[in-house]
Amino acid sequence: MSAPWLAMMTAMFGALFALTANAQQSAQPPNPNADVLSIGGSVTEIVAALGQQHRLMARDTTSSYPPEVTSLPDVGYMRALSPEGVLSVGPSLILSEEGAGPPEALDVIRAADVDYVEVPDALTPEGILRKIAIIGDALGVPDRADRLADEVRIALSAALTDAQRPEAEKKRVLFVLSTQGGKINASGAGTAADALIRMAGGVNAVTDYEGYRQITDEAVGQAAPDVILMMDRGGDHGAADDEVFAMPAIKLTPAARTRQVVRMDGLLMLGFGPRTAEAVRMLHDALYTQGT
Repeated sequence: MSAPWLAMMTAMFGALFALTANAQQSAQPPNPNADVLSIGGSVTEIVAALGQQHRLMARDTTSSYPPEVTSLPDVGYMRALSPEGVLSVGPSLILSEEGAGPPEALDVIRAADVDYVEVPDALTPEGILRKIAIIGDALGVPDRADRLADEVRIALSAALTDAQRPEAEKKRVLFVLSTQGGKINASGAGTAADALIRMAGGVNAVTDYEGYRQITDEAVGQAAPDVILMMDRGGDHGAADDEVFAMPAIKLTPAARTRQVVRMDGLLMLGFGPRTAEAVRMLHDALYTQGT
């Protein structure tokens, strides 16, 4: 992952989960038998889906689902961890999404007498199933992981089949990460947003670069999106429709003419965990069913 992309992802998720930043101060003590620190929203979701939520003793700020986990101690944002904060909760096992950091903090954490399991990022159904298997093995519940993987595989297969569209009917979707300062920061190729758009039967309107980037008004016009896709929480991601469609970069697009904007929970949309089939169906329905 390039440095600019990493910085952009850091800004994105920092804003996305800013609303939960005060959870650490009001956190409730975990189960006295809990031994696991989970870092990364999709990792925490999988732990819970495996029936192992009772083992969670702490979580990072991006871990907001299921809602009950927000009562656990919060060790901070996954890309800005401190060794002291992570190790102070005394975990026996740390399960962490790929991309946690900074690297120097991970070096200290890995050197401590704590089992540390990194869970590879995923942008495909196969990648999600791999996440489940790795976490299940780390928690000592491989049979449960097999059952969950089967459920997720079936749900994803059905959702992807139902989301298939003829190429000529596919809508062009622009994922807008932020509109800070009146500038459009949008997803190119190789991102979770790009993957979900394609899985839901859409076309990513911008694919001439990878990652997230601030683009010009002219580039937005050339992308000609039919739909604007945004996260529904955190900072300017909650900008009102009128504000979005009044932006010079957007107001002349097909999306503005039909006022098509879709907002989804950021973790559901970008997490690529057990609920991804739900995200695919939700986005597909928003693109092709709502308002018809």
